[in-house]
Amino acid sequence: MLSSSVALAQPACDKPVYLTLDTGHMGVANLVAEVLNRQNVKVTFFAANEKTQEGDGSLGSFWAPWWKARAAEGHEFASHTFDHVYWRGDLSGDKFRMRPSAGPSTGKDFTWTAAEYCAEIDRSARRLQEITGKKPLPLYRAPGGKTSPKLLAAAKSCGYAHVGWSPAGFLGDELPSETYSNNALLQKALRDIRPGDILLAHLGIWSRKDPWAPADLEPLITGLKARGFCFATLRDHPSYRDWIARVK
Repeated sequence: MLSSSVALAQPACDKPVYLTLDTGHMGVANLVAEVLNRQNVKVTFFAANEKTQEGDGSLGSFWAPWWKARAAEGHEFASHTFDHVYWRGDLSGDKFRMRPSAGPSTGKDFTWTAAEYCAEIDRSARRLQEITGKKPLPLYRAPGGKTSPKLLAAAKSCGYAHVGWSPAGFLGDELPSETYSNNALLQKALRDIRPGDILLAHLGIWSRKDPWAPADLEPLITGLKARGFCFATLRDHPSYRDWIARVK
């Protein structure tokens, strides 16, 4: 934890959890927004320009009003890289092997410098600010959570701290529904989540036949509230709030 003498807002209770949502096919995005509004829960969105059911990218013009509305509601935003780029390995010097899973270069391997990787993170952040009018947090999430110490150091040198998720916070919406039912995922989360956990779900997963969000999102929120939990954004997370306050 980074030290700071700045007085910062604290979560509304002593059992905070931090719900984060990564982009996806956006098929459940409107439902997610309705649930969050109904439950008065603020989250942190990690956005990449991923392929959606409408054919436009999730940071394209079709979805721009949706993001702007979320900003007006008080949610936070951060980069997920623009083309949902996976780290594939460290190379010599300041270079990395990278593979986009969205955009025109999907599936191709590239050798990038640290500066090129930083530009990719920043590209998403700049697009988010352009369409929402709100400055994103100086945070990012690597697709798949795949990183190396060298990659994280490169990102931090250009002003971005990486955010993963807690073991119990992996909500399982990427898993096959034939093996991991929504009810089983919900019960596991309600049993295992602890105060301070960072939770991860998505705005739609192509491969899951029985979507997680309609079945589990609101029951998860109400179930955690019933156990005395509250929800906060990563702006208030003790591991990141001082970094956020310092990085402009």
